[in-house]
Amino acid sequence: MDTDLILRILPAFIQAAWTTVEISFVSLVIGLSVASLLTAARLSRLAPLRVLGTVYVSLFRGTPALIQIFLLYFGGPQIGLQLEPFAAGAIALGLNIGAYMAESMRGGILSVDRGQTEAARSLGFSRAQSMRWIVLPQAARLMIRPLGVNAVALVKGTALVATISVVELTYTAQRFIGSTYKPFEIFAVTAVLYMIMVYGLTLLIGLLDRAYAEEV
Repeated sequence: MDTDLILRILPAFIQAAWTTVEISFVSLVIGLSVASLLTAARLSRLAPLRVLGTVYVSLFRGTPALIQIFLLYFGGPQIGLQLEPFAAGAIALGLNIGAYMAESMRGGILSVDRGQTEAARSLGFSRAQSMRWIVLPQAARLMIRPLGVNAVALVKGTALVATISVVELTYTAQRFIGSTYKPFEIFAVTAVLYMIMVYGLTLLIGLLDRAYAEEV
């Protein structure tokens, strides 16, 4: 183990890890936004919206995220969409994880006893009010863990954007391997930094879960 090499490269890897955090955050915001819209569409009374939501989820879950990144980054210019690597990677990952998060959200909502909605409607609540005040507060508690699993998968999935030259953790590791020829040390540092990010996110999810449980 070349500890001198590890100490020498660590600052560059920490900076790359921060880029990984940034792209994870942007993708997560996009993913949650997309998932909310998809969930509303798939639970809508309008058949076209349900079909559209189902097609989106099937399409993005049925094709590799790497292909989606390539389509957006390399194929985008053909339709007039020129994006920087960071933006293309973040958007593609967000659109992809949104399909998975939509299923987590939809599952949480459907897990709430239907009788509670019917009781709310009998008391004069509209469908939207029943969803806002009765269903969603209970479903949110059920969504935290599944959405957390999706978020962890997203963090690890950011390694894919190295293929379009986003200077994040995996790309930095590949670059240093080419100049040092010491893959063990390089990948060991990379793995430890990914573990720290994932552990921190897992800890945050646990805190949110416990905090919400205490409130309700």
